[in-house]
Amino acid sequence: MKTAVLDIGGTFIKSGIYDGGELCQIEETPTPVDRGGSGLMECAREILERHKGMDAIGISTAGQVDTVRGEIRYANENLPGYTGTKVRQILEETFLVPVAVDNDVNMAALGEACLGAGRGEEDFLCLTLGTGIGGAIVRNRQIYRGSCFSAGEFGSMVIHGDAQKSQGGFPAGIYEKYASATALVRQAMAYDSALDNGRIIFSRLEEPGIRAIVDAWIGEILLGLSSLVHIFNPSCIVLGGGIMGQPYILQELRRRIGDYVMPSFLNVRLERAQLGNRAGMLGAAVAAEQMAGSEAGDTRSAAAKEPKEEATTGVQENTEA
Repeated sequence: MKTAVLDIGGTFIKSGIYDGGELCQIEETPTPVDRGGSGLMECAREILERHKGMDAIGISTAGQVDTVRGEIRYANENLPGYTGTKVRQILEETFLVPVAVDNDVNMAALGEACLGAGRGEEDFLCLTLGTGIGGAIVRNRQIYRGSCFSAGEFGSMVIHGDAQKSQGGFPAGIYEKYASATALVRQAMAYDSALDNGRIIFSRLEEPGIRAIVDAWIGEILLGLSSLVHIFNPSCIVLGGGIMGQPYILQELRRRIGDYVMPSFLNVRLERAQLGNRAGMLGAAVAAEQMAGSEAGDTRSAAAKEPKEEATTGVQENTEA
């Protein structure tokens, strides 16, 4: 089965083909953020036009997604004009193949469940630490989406209730403002303006002042993890995002988790995501193949219910493809 996949982010659209268990023809195209949802879909069609003969399409995308309709329920200012875009309808009408659409963190979690760190786990949580904090809940090896497709917004957990509210009244003390990779860089730059990315910060980790900033930031990650552990009692939490390439973070999270959770919850394993920046594309491929298989099964079931006619040769017509 040949599946075309896109991973739509605020900076790039990653694309590729999943065929025979591997990703190939991987490309990056700048996201046309100044052209709104219609311009973004035009760009997606242009990318997909280069992949002839595909059997299905998988879309991993930023924003909150109605996975039944394949529409964008909400996208922030990183993708202006994207809210309400009917991604599935547009692409299915263009290419006439099944299209699976879901949030990028959900797709990454599905990829990890089937091909990465979540293999062998029936239930686990997935967090990505980046510009913000994304989350996903895997139950029975499927994504749990909640009543309106938005479960897993871990970055919006309030971990500092005494923080002053934002102008819109939304709590300011949310998880991602303290524990995202962006938060670490912001705190480090207040100490030294040269510390403007994670690689530089960790290259100077032996400096006591910088080590103190990183350790305090890891403490903020643990505050959120402790709530998730006590609520979900997971056997595993998979942690992704480019910053997790720094071994010190996972080492310290594992060493210090016992200071934040009750002893009876210490069965939880903290694992680094294995699929890197291809997790969303791989998850999109899995979702598209599942959808294509489901639709094929529905077609076969409907065909089986139709009365079978005799062909002119006297041989019963075969209703199976």
